[in-house]
Amino acid sequence: MLAASGVQTTEDKENARSRELEQLLLQAGKGSRDAFGQLYTRTRGAVYALTLSLLHNAQEAQDTAQDTFVKVWESAPGYRPQGSPMAWLLTIARNLARSRLRQSGRLVGLDEEDWNAIPAADPDVTPEDRQVLQEALARLGEEERQIILLHAVSGLKHREIADLLELPVSTVLSKYHRGLKKLKSLMKGEDHT
Repeated sequence: MLAASGVQTTEDKENARSRELEQLLLQAGKGSRDAFGQLYTRTRGAVYALTLSLLHNAQEAQDTAQDTFVKVWESAPGYRPQGSPMAWLLTIARNLARSRLRQSGRLVGLDEEDWNAIPAADPDVTPEDRQVLQEALARLGEEERQIILLHAVSGLKHREIADLLELPVSTVLSKYHRGLKKLKSLMKGEDHT
């Protein structure tokens, strides 16, 4: 859908992306490996970002992300379009990550190297931009970084992020805007500690 000016709005793009993911899920549910491969390619960064934010361990996050896609493949035949397909997929990832946390009985912080690896997974980011982005993200608080990356990598709306992280929407919005303000200051070369 085009806006009156003939330019596609951000909301239009998000809706189109959501419809594409929904179609891929429905096709995967009918056994299409090609559709599942496309779904994997489009969503793996977001799934990894979420599992990493919850597990605080890169290897466990990778394992859980893979388990997520196995579960998605198995569950796709029962998928029914209702709400955001990305939220459905990330809910599976969140549940598997939490199950892993319960089994291990541990809660540890995520080290900077693991957080900084998230934007490196995007092939569209140039090495120069990746370096600047990693340095800026490393200066944010953990929740700010988590919320910004989930929004940027997965395209989730703030309400969906709030549901996934079990935070009030107002907290997500506040941390998102505070984090963006810090990032803008850092990108302008201002020291914002």
